[in-house]
Amino acid sequence: MSDEIEIDLDDLKRRMDGAMSALKTEFASLRTGRGSASMLEPIMVEAYGQMTPINQVGSVNVPEPRMVTINVWDKGLVGKVERAIRESGLGINPQLNGTIIMLPIPELNEERRRELTRVAAQYAEHARVAIRNVRRDGMDQIKKAKAAGMSEDEQKLWSEEIQDLTDSYIVHVDKALDGKQEEIMQV
Repeated sequence: MSDEIEIDLDDLKRRMDGAMSALKTEFASLRTGRGSASMLEPIMVEAYGQMTPINQVGSVNVPEPRMVTINVWDKGLVGKVERAIRESGLGINPQLNGTIIMLPIPELNEERRRELTRVAAQYAEHARVAIRNVRRDGMDQIKKAKAAGMSEDEQKLWSEEIQDLTDSYIVHVDKALDGKQEEIMQV
């Protein structure tokens, strides 16, 4: 009977991968001294009666390291896109040139860099918590399997496997955080 009891490690791994990709997306939206199209991803614009991502109302380009441009396709949306960027909290002052919005990326001062490293650390902590929650779900599966007749040895084996998986993902989060903080502090 105990042969029937399986813990779905692939599902746990997939959910931990989800936490990692969410972390990468959050890190991409953090502004460093360089411009990138991904820093605009979280910004939504009210277009045609609904909230729309910026990259769906115009083409986003990075012509040089300290400049991001948005070529808005509909002239009527230029003002709304500009307002969305100003209100986004990115700390960038958009400049209009017809339907093209230019975003000069200012040099980050020391205080702002430290603030961004703290934000990055918070994002990493959220990812760690998400990974630990997946671990807890895995351990709950083991408890259910124990009630269904899983042997002590199998329980120990599965617990160790889930813990190893969790530890490896936590290490990935820490490495990603170190890399992002180094990138932010680079002058």
